[in-house]
Amino acid sequence: MGALVDKTKGKVKQAVGDLTGDKKLKREGKRDELKGNVEGVIEEMKDAAKDAKKAVKDAVKESTP
Repeated sequence: MGALVDKTKGKVKQAVGDLTGDKKLKREGKRDELKGNVEGVIEEMKDAAKDAKKAVKDAVKESTP
């Protein structure tokens, strides 16, 4: 959820920075959006690791007599 908030906040800051000519605000927006993207990737990696762990556990259970 935090990733989506950061991405959205970043896009809004960039838009406001564009409209007002505030370069600092636009940079902050880019940074916030990037942070959201990174957080999203990290969450996806965590989910993939959990899925892999479950798959290994299930495979071990199935192969054990």
